[in-house]
Amino acid sequence: MRIASLNNSINDNSHLKRRLTLPQLKKYDITQKVIEALADAESRAILFSIIKKGKTAFEISDKCKIPLSSVYKKLADLEHLTLIEVEKWLISDKGRKFKIYRSRISKADISIKKSEPSLILVPN
Repeated sequence: MRIASLNNSINDNSHLKRRLTLPQLKKYDITQKVIEALADAESRAILFSIIKKGKTAFEISDKCKIPLSSVYKKLADLEHLTLIEVEKWLISDKGRKFKIYRSRISKADISIKKSEPSLILVPN
């Protein structure tokens, strides 16, 4: 999986009457969002913990020592960016459903050339 910066669609502002601000550009730049997620220590810890084997949110929280509410928020963000996936669902003896999360990437390389970040994600 390779994600490169969205130069042609984001930086081609000729159709706009005014220039976009940096926060507006960030809103549309998936590369920037992925880099920000990878820069976050908790998100990285979550990703690293589910590369080899899928885990439930509770297992991730316990292993990484991150509050469960934070784990759910980070998992939602990572799932939205398609960096993780729900590998399968488990049903407990009491009938509760649990998602097993797994990282979709095993490696991320970030480089900056000509002030534009480049991101290469290696599938898991």
